Amino acid sequence: MSKKIFVRQLEVGKLGVFCYIVGDRERMEGLIIDPGGSPMKILQAVNEENIRIRFVVNTHAHSDHICANKKVLRETGAKLVIHELEGRSLTRFHKKLFNLLLGGGSSPPPDVLVHDGDTVEIGDSSLMVIHTPGHSKGGICLYGDNNLFTGDTLFVGGIGRTDLPGGSMKILLNSIRKKLLVLPDETIIWPGHNYGASPSSTVMEERLYNPFLTI
Repeated sequence: MSKKIFVRQLEVGKLGVFCYIVGDRERMEGLIIDPGGSPMKILQAVNEENIRIRFVVNTHAHSDHICANKKVLRETGAKLVIHELEGRSLTRFHKKLFNLLLGGGSSPPPDVLVHDGDTVEIGDSSLMVIHTPGHSKGGICLYGDNNLFTGDTLFVGGIGRTDLPGGSMKILLNSIRKKLLVLPDETIIWPGHNYGASPSSTVMEERLYNPFLTI
């Protein structure tokens, strides 16, 4: 990924979700990862960065990560991206109810279904899709330019819960160890929730100190 990108981290919604604005400074294009509430806060940040949002990417379809999809998509004209195994879940009736409880609205259906190894392009830059099931069947992380956006797969000092439908501790740990911890030590981890001692970490720090990964 080009070194022209920037990352802006926003805590949104009612459950400490981290939403990200990732942009290519030279081309003034970007994407939003996991608009999990607080749509006006997200849109204000987009305006401050003065970039055109091409995509909204959901790392998975749980309501706390998608409940501001509708508002953000409508205001930006972006396309909605999610893994193929999560696409149908976005618009199910129970999902709409949870979205409303979290202060958002029902999500539109996805425009783009991605798979492991696909890339999402912004300007002259790109993020690679890494399929990391375990928290949900179609959970993904996004990797590029020394940045790893981990959704609910990996947190600072923690991992995603596995007691919801589609969850599996064995599969989640396998995803983390075989797909994420093999990345360069200095890779910056940008988690999906503000659950840790710091808002970001590195692959090396999680490999060495994350209690779920050192046992």
